[in-house]
Amino acid sequence: MEKFDVIVIGGGHAGVEAALASARLNKKTLMLCLDYGTVSFMPCNPAIGGTAKGHLVKEVDALGGQMGLSADKALLQIKTLNSAKGPAVFSLRGQEDKALYHEIMLDVVKNTDNLTVLDKEASEILCKDGKVEGVATTDGEKYECKAVVLATGVYLNGAIIIGDYVKKSGPSGFRAANRLTDSLVKLGVPMRRFKTGTPARIYRDSIDFSKMEIQLGDDSDRFSFMSPHSTFVEEPCYLTYTNAQTHKIILDNIDRSPLYNGTILSVGPRYCPSIETKVMRFKDKERHQIFVEPEGANSEEMYIQGMSTSLPHDVQEQMYRTLPGLENCRFAKYGYAIEYDCLDPLGMYPSLENKAVEGLFSAGQMNGSSGYEEAAAQGLIAGINAARKVDGKEPLVLGRDEAYIGVLIDDLVTKGTNEPYRMMTARAEHRIMLRQDNADMRLTPIGREIALVDDNRYARYLEKKEMIQNVLAMSQKTMPREEVDELFATLGEETPQKTPTLGEICRRPAVSYADVRRFIDFPCDDEALSAAVVELKYEGYLKKEQAAVNEQKRLENKLIPKDFDYESIKALRIEARQKLSEIRPLNLGQASRISGVSPADVAVLIVALR
Repeated sequence: MEKFDVIVIGGGHAGVEAALASARLNKKTLMLCLDYGTVSFMPCNPAIGGTAKGHLVKEVDALGGQMGLSADKALLQIKTLNSAKGPAVFSLRGQEDKALYHEIMLDVVKNTDNLTVLDKEASEILCKDGKVEGVATTDGEKYECKAVVLATGVYLNGAIIIGDYVKKSGPSGFRAANRLTDSLVKLGVPMRRFKTGTPARIYRDSIDFSKMEIQLGDDSDRFSFMSPHSTFVEEPCYLTYTNAQTHKIILDNIDRSPLYNGTILSVGPRYCPSIETKVMRFKDKERHQIFVEPEGANSEEMYIQGMSTSLPHDVQEQMYRTLPGLENCRFAKYGYAIEYDCLDPLGMYPSLENKAVEGLFSAGQMNGSSGYEEAAAQGLIAGINAARKVDGKEPLVLGRDEAYIGVLIDDLVTKGTNEPYRMMTARAEHRIMLRQDNADMRLTPIGREIALVDDNRYARYLEKKEMIQNVLAMSQKTMPREEVDELFATLGEETPQKTPTLGEICRRPAVSYADVRRFIDFPCDDEALSAAVVELKYEGYLKKEQAAVNEQKRLENKLIPKDFDYESIKALRIEARQKLSEIRPLNLGQASRISGVSPADVAVLIVALR
């Protein structure tokens, strides 16, 4: 058997980040994928980022991951979402050339030291005494390893469904992986089945864009803190709407929908519903937004966001052609639903290692999440921790106060999920601290400590940190009266009688970092100045959040023995005993977040652990 340190099963967004992280941490790594064409493939929307998802991409980048760098090189359009709200919820979203993104990632993977890529299907996880020993493939080969990362996406027993047509398949015609689930079940890994879907792709030359509203980007920031603000040829997106005719066609044919006639029984994503679900669930809505997005600079196909469906071909043609601009549309690909196997994330530790099998890690849709960005974030952590497992080091576990990645993983392993999990800003209780603009300040030192951040990235971090600190050091200084009066007159603001400090100026709602530039007489780029102004503007809120974090850390620091006998604590409610015994939290903080564990139960645990 050929020997590796880490084997990653799957080459999607989770698998690639896991494999790159492991290899960059000097572990001999093998990545198994069904087809080279699946490497970082975008089977659904041709975009990276979005609300909260942009935060995840920034965090992956800050830790030394790859998604942000590659996304910046394949941009067709970029914009900041929620720009009318506060900086805590600003989120980047980039329209991507999906073919170029795949090519960039495949090139990175093929040229990374310590990383071997084989287009083979894994059939079995080889174990001995509850520990991973290797992986077998369907061609009869066996590969020895010390840790495995499962990143199978939607390929595990995948089944495409369109109307009454059901076929075992991965997305976009790629083959499914049909043997691995049996191996996992035999190892005691709890499995379940989820569903997702995608809309049709329409030929560009069959669309009348004059009947739609053009949607342009705003040339925002870039995903990677290391990317230059280079120019690219922007491709517009377009907005159209469903109407009463669209809805009538769907309702008249709802008995032919696999979602409503019993063909599909698995659970789909709540926050990315099919058009059938939207029409059935919101019957009072007269129309739904539909975005028409390019799949690539040279692609003839347009992605119809908001029209995910598994209705039969003839119904899809009827309903799509009711949309303004799509009256004469021609179909390049029809929409479909896909069912797939995944595991129960409650069966994992916060390190993403499985509780049933030592050395078995998992990431992405395999863990019950949805989205490229959620997958990449988990893949990075799983790859890091698989490598650290090989070295006998403690795993990297990010707290809810440190990163959206920490919130994502904690939610999955502590609360579990009964549907494909999507990251949202509302899930993060410390979101003023976890802004996308400060992801590097929060996480790059951690990436450096675990040896994933290189010298160039760390030098950029130190440079930016110094610039921010120089601005913050001026916060208590009063600014020149003449310049203050000039600024306030320009903004139409009432001039204060007392000359304000820089901090007081920054806290004015109308003041932006560009307005503050006039007071800065030392080198400070826009990225650093903007971050510093946000820190000053929200100083009071940040102090309150930090106080809450400090209180929570008191619970996080109280560890619970792995073999703790909850059943012996009769003062705990029965539900709490059952949930705690099942999930086996690592500390009181995690225990307090488990559904079914009350504050009174936590108080009982505190006494029991003394």
